[in-house]
Amino acid sequence: MKFHVLNRKVHYWAAIIVALPVLVIIVSGVLLHLKKHAVWIQPAERRGVGGTPTITMSQILETCRAVQPAAIASWDDIDRLDVRPAKGMLKVQALNGWEIQLDTRSAAVLQVEYRRSDLIESIHDGSWFHDWAKLGLFLPSGLTLLILWITGLYLFALPYLARRPGKPKRARC
Repeated sequence: MKFHVLNRKVHYWAAIIVALPVLVIIVSGVLLHLKKHAVWIQPAERRGVGGTPTITMSQILETCRAVQPAAIASWDDIDRLDVRPAKGMLKVQALNGWEIQLDTRSAAVLQVEYRRSDLIESIHDGSWFHDWAKLGLFLPSGLTLLILWITGLYLFALPYLARRPGKPKRARC
């Protein structure tokens, strides 16, 4: 079988096989690209007083306990803290996806919003579907997408390569 025929068949069937996972990767990637511009995906950052943070860890926990939607009872309910001293705020992200933004001086609640960017990221890399999906489905789909890119470039260049000057002509029988 000629290389260009094999290349075309690989390109054709690989595109069909990975169509759905690649669609999920593309759509979630576009959403992640827009996360700083769409507050539905990731809440906008509010500014606090600024300067050196003066609140304690216990103040952070007590303030977060008072925020009903976040449902924080202890440090076990908190996924992470993100301190932004220049903006005078810190983000407390609960395990249930709620984000609380606090002033680093007064511990006042600046904003409480649901954060979807982490969910979208887990969909993007496949870990949301199942543990095996990340490495068993989405990684091969990404590698197949690389093969599609290479074979697609070859299919694009093939007509130009066939018409290049100085190329020896085939003898006709």
